[in-house]
Amino acid sequence: MAHLEGSPAAAQPLTPSEDRRWATLAHFGGVMGCIPSLTIYLVFRDRGPFTAQESKEALNHTLPLTVIMLTCYVLALLPAIGWIFGIAAVFLWVVMTLSGLIAGIECNKGRPYRYWMNLRLIH
Repeated sequence: MAHLEGSPAAAQPLTPSEDRRWATLAHFGGVMGCIPSLTIYLVFRDRGPFTAQESKEALNHTLPLTVIMLTCYVLALLPAIGWIFGIAAVFLWVVMTLSGLIAGIECNKGRPYRYWMNLRLIH
């Protein structure tokens, strides 16, 4: 197999503006659950310190909420009481979205953000 000349052996570190951008997107991704923050954490954690810190914070916030929200969506199929779980799922989505937007705005200003309620499962 031929080696491609000029291809880097490892990914380049993020510039400060890229680092801030990916950290911001990790929080804004809360609108879609934990998948965006997980993806950003796995891809960029070794390339930028701010992105590593903030994507981990966003992932720790969105992962439990996403699991609970999906569980509520399934339980919403129950007759008679399912509507309660449906409302709970929508409420959790609104909380996750709004908190992610607030965190993303702070990150975009270059300020680290700590969610007031976070399990911090990933260290």
